[in-house]
Amino acid sequence: MAGKPKSNFELILNGLFNENPIFRLALSMCPAVGISTTLMNGFLLGLAVLFVQVASSCTISLLKNYIHPKIRIPTYTLVIATWVTVIDLSLSAFFPTAYKAMGIFIRLIVTFSIILMRLEVFAAKNPLIPSFWDGIGMGLGFMFGMMTLGFIRELLGAGALFGHQVLPVKPLLFFILPVAGFFCVGFMMAVYNYVEFLFKKAKEKKMRG
Repeated sequence: MAGKPKSNFELILNGLFNENPIFRLALSMCPAVGISTTLMNGFLLGLAVLFVQVASSCTISLLKNYIHPKIRIPTYTLVIATWVTVIDLSLSAFFPTAYKAMGIFIRLIVTFSIILMRLEVFAAKNPLIPSFWDGIGMGLGFMFGMMTLGFIRELLGAGALFGHQVLPVKPLLFFILPVAGFFCVGFMMAVYNYVEFLFKKAKEKKMRG
């Protein structure tokens, strides 16, 4: 990759903030809207994506010199599908209730554009260690996005967190509807853009001062 290599810490921050899969890149919006109705759903799907992202990034980084350019996308898909199968079988065996709640979204991780994109733009061009930390950063970024949406929607839509009632007031049922997912994503995108604006403004002020 061109430019100064990023440190492991910078790769994690990049996934959480600069290139957050949901709030900055607007990728994998289907699960972000469809399953982020509770904090637990957001955590479990985020954990599954984190595992698949890291495992796939490491695998492609190790095999990149043996992958013919003409079949790289099918190879990425096959690798992702292999690790999705591992997490799918593991969740169904050890966490059947949570697995049932997430339904088909676990298997649909194969189609999540964020994973395929990171394999193409990073893992296929970098050594194992940076690819591992890039996978950690992007996976944590997705998990953070899903949990943030789940927190907002479960708290305001059901008055609960992790299934436990925390608000005595009548919830706003609007937030458990699919349209609320788009509303919450848009709101968080605005927050990210505003924070970036404040950061750049402070940086410019510091340079002038």
